[in-house]
Amino acid sequence: MDRRIDRQRIVKAIQQLAENPRPRGCDKLSGTKDTYRIRQGDYRIVYDIDDDRVIVLVLKVRHRKDVYRRRGRA
Repeated sequence: MDRRIDRQRIVKAIQQLAENPRPRGCDKLSGTKDTYRIRQGDYRIVYDIDDDRVIVLVLKVRHRKDVYRRRGRA
């Protein structure tokens, strides 16, 4: 798939989080307080929700094979 199209879809998905931070299909990550994940094609968008301040903070946007890896690990 075209990377430009992937980027456009990812940006659109992130923008929609402003309206609905817990869309259908989002998953709360285990072992975290307010961290969620949504899928966008082969990519994952990992983000925190701060309901008190009404903030959605995008932490990572990575390919699904890389998103959960910690830095320094292969």
